[in-house]
Formats: sequence, C-alpha cells, structure tokens
Amino acid sequence: MEVTVRLGLFGGTFDPPHIGHLNAAVQARHELGLETVVFMVANDPWQKRDGRILTPAHHRMEMARMATEDVTGVEASDLEVRRGGPSYTIDTVQSLAADGDVEVVVIVGFDVARGLDTWHRASELRSQATIAVADRGGSTGELPRGWRIERFSNSPMEVSSTALRKKVRDGAPIEVLVPKSVIDYIDHQGFYSGTTW
Repeated sequence: MEVTVRLGLFGGTFDPPHIGHLNAAVQARHELGLETVVFMVANDPWQKRDGRILTPAHHRMEMARMATEDVTGVEASDLEVRRGGPSYTIDTVQSLAADGDVEVVVIVGFDVARGLDTWHRASELRSQATIAVADRGGSTGELPRGWRIERFSNSPMEVSSTALRKKVRDGAPIEVLVPKSVIDYIDHQGFYSGTTW
C-alpha cells in the first residue's frame, strides 16, 4: 500500500474546544507533515464516563466546527457523531483509511499515550495507526512498547475544558482562551452555567 496522505486524527469531547486544542493541532500538522488535522468529536466518549453530563454531541460538533473554521489545515468531523454509540478510535481509524492511501496519525497527549494498551481493540489499533505524542517538556514515565510513535513539541498551555466550564459557571471571562464564535454559541445556548457540568 502506498500512502499518499498523512491525516491527523485528534479525537475529543471538545466541551468546549479551546486554544490548547488548536495549538496542539497546528503544531502536529507542522512538525509531522500532516495534510489535515481532523477534530473528531466523540459521540459517546466511553473513557470519560465520570458522572458529568456532557453537552449533546451535535452542539459539541458545532463548537468544534466554529473553532476550526479559520484555521488552515484543521477541520472538524462528525463521523463518530453520525455513527452513534460509543466512540472507539479503531473504528474511526479504519473508516478514515478505508480508501487505502491514507496513513492515520492519532494525536494524543503524553499521559493519554501511556494508557494506549488499555484502549478498545488495542492490538488492531497498534498495527493500523501511527501515534503522535505531544511532548510538553518534562513528561515522565515510559510509553507502551510496540506502537509506532512520533513525537512533536507542544508548549504547555494551562487551559482545559474542565477549567473553562468552571469559569463560565462562575461568571469569569474566557476570552482569548476560546474562539469568539464559540463563546457566543456557549452564551446563546446557556451552556455550563448549571451544576451538572
């Protein structure tokens, strides 16, 4: 099989998407020679069932679309949302590589990468995808063996979706941390203001 396209797969809940997500995507695309980085919005992120009520998938998809619309080489996909059910990376990798000339590069943080062997159908994923690990500097610990791993630099940005939801709930500003179109959408929909988030 001759690979003609390297496609970055950046999966997440994106609840909400923020500049940390965008920075990682842009850095990975630049350093790893990716044609496009796709924000893949999880329909049901099975590894994040922590009791928190997620914003409905179609709203998270809309926020991801807004966040990426002006970023060159980065786009949002609703593939997992349309597929429904739990979102498993291996299913998405196989869908994206179905035409045979795509190498799927799964973008993850260092801490996430350490748990790759626990992922759904990990042995299949190990043989079918390259894993791009964001190196934030000072990352410690070993990564699992047997995976095709590439690293890219990603300057630490002290921002997380969890912290942003709390800021909104507390009435604190999130300007600069989240694209304005996404902030307007959050305000219009009234997201994150209650205790369920």
